Amino acid sequence: MANYVYSAINETGKTVSDSMEAESEEMVNTMLAARNLIPVRIVQQDKSGFSLSSLSSLRFGAAVKTKDLILFTKQFRSMMQAGVPIIRLMQVLVSQTQDKVLKKVATAISQDIRDGLTLHTAMKKHPSIFSPLYLSMINAGEISGSVTEILERLIDIVEHEAKIKADIKSALQYPIIVLVALVIAFIVLLTFVIPKFVAIFQQAKLDLPLPTKIAMIMYQGLANYWYILIGGLVVTIVGLRYYFKTVAGRYVLDTFLLKMPLFGPLFQKAAMSRFAAIFAIMQASGVPVMKTMEVVSDTIGNTAISREFDNVRDKIQEGQGISGPLRSAKHFTPMVVDMVAIGEESGNIEDMMRQVSLHYDDEVNYAVKGLADSIGPILIVGLAAVVGFFALAIFLPMWDLTKMVK
Repeated sequence: MANYVYSAINETGKTVSDSMEAESEEMVNTMLAARNLIPVRIVQQDKSGFSLSSLSSLRFGAAVKTKDLILFTKQFRSMMQAGVPIIRLMQVLVSQTQDKVLKKVATAISQDIRDGLTLHTAMKKHPSIFSPLYLSMINAGEISGSVTEILERLIDIVEHEAKIKADIKSALQYPIIVLVALVIAFIVLLTFVIPKFVAIFQQAKLDLPLPTKIAMIMYQGLANYWYILIGGLVVTIVGLRYYFKTVAGRYVLDTFLLKMPLFGPLFQKAAMSRFAAIFAIMQASGVPVMKTMEVVSDTIGNTAISREFDNVRDKIQEGQGISGPLRSAKHFTPMVVDMVAIGEESGNIEDMMRQVSLHYDDEVNYAVKGLADSIGPILIVGLAAVVGFFALAIFLPMWDLTKMVK
């Protein structure tokens, strides 16, 4: 008898999870059917607790590259436009996809579709590959019968966000390299250079100046308590990493990011662009407003803004419109609120949101360029501070030693 963990849908449509002992996965399916449960995922656990999932319920931990996902989506879209049946389409994708993880995912999706699942339900089993936005868009396409058009818009969003991430990464690459080099230089000077000069100064019985004393205190702390410092650093990093994975921790982190100088406005503008683009696409696809709000809240990319958006959604559900509740949300800019209001009055909110998205795309590009331009002077000041500190720590007592020799 083996232990199986399962997720299933009950008679009320809710998802329930539990475990049971059975001789095989087929027996688990039979037992669940007897309980009027529809199995969604069945995973066998070995004695160590490691989950062994079947092909139809695989969850691949390794994410694929964005460019491979974009290519996969483009091939999917092209074959759907050509009228290729979904089963044959998935077979072609399996044979053409180069990424091994994505190939296995496509195989699993193909099998699930053969078993009668919808495309959205089959893709939903692989959250490490397909984001909530991706899944929501596919679901909206299936509901509205316009999967091909949805895939076209989805490609635009994925490519756009990949470009923004690449631009931000490019802007931060140089500052990170300089910062790492600065930290290494600081440690080397503090560990190897300062002690040798201090030994000479102490033999000459000089009264060490304050910068030199501070440098020696830092050196002694690093030399005598390095294991405590490294251990504390590791514990802090691991603790923060786990904390930021919690709902409360993620909210604290995202709120902090929005308040950071230089970075905060960039993150806010990127979130506004994402909100407007998704809103426009979902409305163009005929998705109801409340469903659109739900998708936007799940995919906006910032927990602090999502929490504000949930409050807005509750007020919209009460019949207060969209622009009014948005006006009370602190993270939404006046331009977004005004454009939504104009769209509501004119009945053309889709075009208004598209214009907002284009505007904030340009704003993000300018912000990324401004970020790169602003970090340079900050790094120069930091470098000058480190060099100046060690120069004072070494050359002030050297000056006293020179006067003593004279």
